[in-house]
Amino acid sequence: MAGRSFAQSPDWPVLKHYEGKYLDKIAMPVGGIGTGNISIAGNGQWKDVEIMNKPGIGFNGASSAKLAPCFLIFTEDASGNKKTKALMGPVPAAEYQGQQGSNAPNNGFPRFQSVSFDVAYPFAVVNLDDDAMPVSAKAKVFNPFIPCDEEASGIPVAVIRYTIKNKTDKPLAVAVAGSLDNFIGMDGSKVEFNSFDRTVNAFGAKNNRNQFKQTTKLAGIYMTSDSVDKNDAAWGSIALSTTELDKGYTISYRTELDPKGWNADVNDLWDDFSDDGIFKDTIFSQKHDIPHAALSVKINLAPHETKELQFLLTWDFPNRKDWDDKVTIGNHYSSLYSDAWDVAEKVLPQLQQLENKSLEFTNVFLKSDYPSVLKEAALFNSSTLRSQTTFRAKDGNFFGWEGVFNSTGSCYGNCTHVWNYEQATAFLFGKLARKMREIEYHYGLDDSSGLMSFRVSLPLNKKANWKVAAADGQMGTIMKMYRDWQLSGDDDLLRSNWLLVKKALSFAWVPGGWDADRDGVMEGCQHNTMDIEYLGPNPEIEFWYLGALKAASMMAAYMKDKAFEDDCKKLFASGSHWVDAHMYNGEFYVQRIQPIEDGTKIAFGLVAGMGAKDFKNPDFQIGEGCLVDQLVGQYMAHICGLGWLADSAHLKKTMESIWKYNYIKSFDNQFNNMRTYGLGNESGLVLTSYPDPSKRPKIPLSYCSEAWTGLEYTAATEMLYDGMTDEAIQTITNVRARYDGSKRNPFNEEECGNHYARAMASWGTVLAFSGFHYSAVTGKFSITSKNGNYFWSNGYSWGNVQVNDKKLIITVNYGKLQLKKLQINTVGELALKQPVILEEGSSKEFVVK
Repeated sequence: MAGRSFAQSPDWPVLKHYEGKYLDKIAMPVGGIGTGNISIAGNGQWKDVEIMNKPGIGFNGASSAKLAPCFLIFTEDASGNKKTKALMGPVPAAEYQGQQGSNAPNNGFPRFQSVSFDVAYPFAVVNLDDDAMPVSAKAKVFNPFIPCDEEASGIPVAVIRYTIKNKTDKPLAVAVAGSLDNFIGMDGSKVEFNSFDRTVNAFGAKNNRNQFKQTTKLAGIYMTSDSVDKNDAAWGSIALSTTELDKGYTISYRTELDPKGWNADVNDLWDDFSDDGIFKDTIFSQKHDIPHAALSVKINLAPHETKELQFLLTWDFPNRKDWDDKVTIGNHYSSLYSDAWDVAEKVLPQLQQLENKSLEFTNVFLKSDYPSVLKEAALFNSSTLRSQTTFRAKDGNFFGWEGVFNSTGSCYGNCTHVWNYEQATAFLFGKLARKMREIEYHYGLDDSSGLMSFRVSLPLNKKANWKVAAADGQMGTIMKMYRDWQLSGDDDLLRSNWLLVKKALSFAWVPGGWDADRDGVMEGCQHNTMDIEYLGPNPEIEFWYLGALKAASMMAAYMKDKAFEDDCKKLFASGSHWVDAHMYNGEFYVQRIQPIEDGTKIAFGLVAGMGAKDFKNPDFQIGEGCLVDQLVGQYMAHICGLGWLADSAHLKKTMESIWKYNYIKSFDNQFNNMRTYGLGNESGLVLTSYPDPSKRPKIPLSYCSEAWTGLEYTAATEMLYDGMTDEAIQTITNVRARYDGSKRNPFNEEECGNHYARAMASWGTVLAFSGFHYSAVTGKFSITSKNGNYFWSNGYSWGNVQVNDKKLIITVNYGKLQLKKLQINTVGELALKQPVILEEGSSKEFVVK
């Protein structure tokens, strides 16, 4: 890898090209699953340092906005003409104004005037050019991302390459340098800007030290701290290194800069580098708690020659804390490395293989015949798995906030009713999904009552959980257990959890509970993802319940638990008939509000304490409204291969009605008293519509006027299953148009916080468009009858399937796949005489009759 020429660098695919104003909000997270990240902006600015176990959106280091993490370039021709610029494009116009001028990161540095951003996550390329510069440049950035391999996708590294092209007919001396603060002990919540001298007061950093290190393959700056508490979440180590050791290039460095204040450090860095591109390390008697470091690689370029220089940013912050930031639970990734330098040394020998496999995944996915906007929504939202929304504790367990605010987590506890919606984890990283099932059933579930807390405590302790159940969350975990058992084919997963699954479902039948009379209809007090309690039957919860009953009946049959299977089938049949007879209004399903006269009849643990408590005259209900995710249980049933949960004609008509009534062509005309995720002439699906305004409750459903991308993807997925392809693609297009880089970050779909987990429901659109379904239990592989190529992944293996009339060619690019039966949807099935196991790198043709 060291010293590769540009010609040897692998071509990176491009899914989306951004330029002009569409660069302004881009911030693509670069980091591994559970490691935190740093982001690359659309103009090439490094920003949002989030590697210290906490969100850090807006945290760009400790010195000041004048000296955030960045890379610089120096050029000198044979005549001694020198030029220095930051390797980034112009400051976005929206960041020009401030009470003391622009507070954009590195706002005072000269920049390249032409910039564009090409991306196919996890690969990003920032293209830089300037008529006044003798070189053009590309910043190429990625972190390994290999579906089904959570370890390879969980490395704390940003791979950074700068490709420099000499545009002139003369030789040039060129240097590229990276610089950043040693901000160990700090995170996004521990800084305060001082407007008087334009510096930042740092809380936490103390006696931090930078050291230059060189080994046989690496040279760079190793950052540690002498005095930060070694139990602090922000204690650890950072390394900025280069692999360019075997080409005769000049490597130089600074371990600290002038500490006098009034941005003397900025002058020091700029003047030293602009002199000749070679740093002269200077030791100052006055020490700074947060010393700034820089690393330069200087090369010679022949006329029109191109070379590429590689840097690695690695980190290790082992002290991940619990939800309350009190108890250390550790980081899984830190158990694999001794420090940040060790990360770089261990990843380097694997890097080419990791890059190749990541490229293989991205290329297979992009070459599939999915609509471009669908690929964008599914792929870009998978970056949420590598944001601070998710983490892996030292014991390997996988956890997630609902999302993250700028410097703290948002809504703790693997929240069941939010994580119910997303599909990326299960279909890309099956082992991590199973970790979440184990946490739900072994730590979230009360053994005696069957109540599942919809938020789990950390450290894991049943007694410390919030003793409240969410009806949608609890029923969804039953469907997810079925899904993950089917995808994995691991009977031990089902056997070891079967009695717990039964308890979770049976909790619906406790006195005063959701379905106390056991008629297959949830009439009781139902806490749910709208953060309120529904009173009376409603489609959102009822279809989760019907899906759970159907999934449980299938698991019971496999476990030969005939009595429970019969109970589930009976309740499903009763409930399914009832919703069509009593909740379907001819266009969609509605809530039948049933006030509770005696609140003491509500079972313990069924009220969250959030929402109306006047059970006789309840507010915040759906009533006669058309709810955008009323068929979320059906969405999950289709993904699980469980079929229809009610009359298919009614269900399809409902999706047509959602498109008819919930689609907002322009939010300019939409009143919204709550949070605004759609503005101006943007389009989207609103949560609840009231086709007959006279039937709108005086105080309607809590979030009824909002638009959540996770629910829009849920609706789009169900539309695809129902044959409403044009409407589904338009729905996805509307979402991505709102996250276009100009108005919002394409890699950060918000709801209650940044990088919201529910948005990963976008992966469901891949499943629905391709008709892909796989059961490792039965060995059955199903796919659409539409001719074309389709990426598939079951969380344990992935590859491509080519459909050509009745012929299938299945390729496995990762893992192995067992096949016993093949189905081309609406065409036919092929039962294999003997099971076929396709190993990684193999493919096989089948003809389905």
